[in-house]
Amino acid sequence: GGTVEISSAAFKDKERIPIQYVMPGAGGKNISIPLTWKNVSSGTKSFALSIVDPHPVAQNWVHWLVINIPKEVISIEEGASKKKMPPGSTELKNSFGDIGYGGPQPPKGSGDHPYVVTLYGLNVEKIDLGVNTSLAAFRKAIEGKVIESASVTGMYGR
Repeated sequence: GGTVEISSAAFKDKERIPIQYVMPGAGGKNISIPLTWKNVSSGTKSFALSIVDPHPVAQNWVHWLVINIPKEVISIEEGASKKKMPPGSTELKNSFGDIGYGGPQPPKGSGDHPYVVTLYGLNVEKIDLGVNTSLAAFRKAIEGKVIESASVTGMYGR
C-alpha cells in the first residue's frame, strides 16, 4: 500500500465545514461528516479515528473518537454516527459528554477553529477502551501501534 489519504466529500482540506455538520447550538443539525480513505498499507489490521479542535480556546476538544474500525472499511457515510457505523467499530464519548459525533460549536468571537480529522492505521485488530476514554488515554492506547496516519482539517468559526 501507499501513503494513506483521508478526505471528506463535505469540505476540502482547510476549507469551511458546512452548517449541517455543526451543533444545533451553532445553527446546525449535528450530522456526522462523510469520510473516505485510500492507499491503505497492507499491514493495517484496524483503524481508529479522531476529530479534535486544537484551537487555544478549545484545548483539544474531542468531537469524535472511533476505535476498532475493520481494516476492510474505506469510508464512513454522512450521518453514520450512532446509526450506521461500520460493524465492529465503537464510538467513544466526545467532550460534550455524548457518545459519537459532536460537531463544531466554537465560542462566538473566538475566530476560526481547525477541526482536525485524523485516521490511524493500526497493527492490531482491536484496542480495548471504554466509552468514557479521554483523548490522552486514546492516544496512549494507540501509541506504538500506528503504522500510518492521515488527516484532513475543516475550519469553522462564528
